[in-house]
Amino acid sequence: MAKGIWVYIEQSNMKIRKASLEIMSKAREVADQAGEEVVAVLIGQGVEALVNTVIPYGANKVILVDDAQLANYTTGSYTSVLNKLIRDHEPKALLLGHSALGRDLAPRLAQRLGVGMVEDCIAMEYDPTALLTFNHSIYTGRAFAQVKVISTPIIATIRPNSFAVSEPDATRQAEVIKESAQIDADDLRAIVKDIVMAASKRPDLVEANVIVAGGRGAKNAEGFTLLEELADVVGGAVGASRAAVDAGWIDIKYQVGQTGNTVAPTLYIACGISGAIQHLAGMTSSQVIVAINKDPEATIFKAADYGIVGDMFQVVPLLKEEFKKLVNR
Repeated sequence: MAKGIWVYIEQSNMKIRKASLEIMSKAREVADQAGEEVVAVLIGQGVEALVNTVIPYGANKVILVDDAQLANYTTGSYTSVLNKLIRDHEPKALLLGHSALGRDLAPRLAQRLGVGMVEDCIAMEYDPTALLTFNHSIYTGRAFAQVKVISTPIIATIRPNSFAVSEPDATRQAEVIKESAQIDADDLRAIVKDIVMAASKRPDLVEANVIVAGGRGAKNAEGFTLLEELADVVGGAVGASRAAVDAGWIDIKYQVGQTGNTVAPTLYIACGISGAIQHLAGMTSSQVIVAINKDPEATIFKAADYGIVGDMFQVVPLLKEEFKKLVNR
C-alpha cells in the first residue's frame, strides 16, 4: 500500500539547495494534515554527511544511497536508482525542485513508472480525495491550472521560492534507511568525468532573492557589466532574456524564460527587456517586478509593479548609487 511523501534532496558540492528545504517544509505541513510521513531522499557520493542537515526540516525518514558511481549526476544512473527505490517502497508522492536536474529526472521517472506528473508547481495543498492538489502555470504563464494526479506515485516539480523554509527543529529524530545503488551497465552509458565550474560570489540564479536581468536594450556584453555591478550592490544574481543570450552577450545559463530558467525572486529588475511572453513565463511569479525601458509602450510594463521609462544606461547607475546608500546605512 502506497505511503509517504518523498522529497528528493538536491545538492551541489555537498550544499543542499534551498529549494529542497522549501519543499521539505511544505511537505511537512501537508503530511501533518494527511497523517503521512515525510521521507527525504539523498543520492550521491558522501551525502551521508548531509543527513543531519535534512532531518530538522521535517523528515520522519531519510533514504540514503551513498555510492561512488553516483558522484556526478547522470540521467540514466539517477533514474535507475530512484525507479528501484519507488518500486520497492511505494510512496504516494515524489516531489522535486523545478531545477535543471528536476526537469530532467521527473519526466523520465514518470515514464518508467507509467504515471502522470505535474511540472513547475507554485502551490501545493492537501486534498483528502487525491492527497495533493497543485497549481501550475499554463499557456506560457497567462493562466494557472489546478491539478490532481489520480495515479500513484504522484510526481511533481516545484518552482523555487514558492514556499517558505520552516525553522529547523534540532530535536527531531528520523530513521535512516541505507540502500545500495544497484546500477545496471545500460544505465551508465553516459559518464561524467569532470565538472568545471565558473567561480562566482553571486547567488544561484534560480534561488536568488534579487535578480537584475538584461535584454536587447543592454546593447552588448559591456552592457551586462553595468547590470552585474548593480546585482553585486544588492547581493543579487544576473539574468537575461533569450535575445541577449542569442546575441552572444551572456551565457545561456543566465537565460530566464520559457526555454530558460524559471525564477521567483522577491525583486526582479528587468533592464531593457521588451516583455516577450516567453520571457514573462519565466519570471512573472516574482513578488515585485521593476521594469526599466525607454519605450513607454513596452509589454514588460504590463507585468511590472513599478515602471521607469528611461535609458537603462542612465537609470541603472542612479539605482546603484541609491542602493549603495541603503546598504551602507
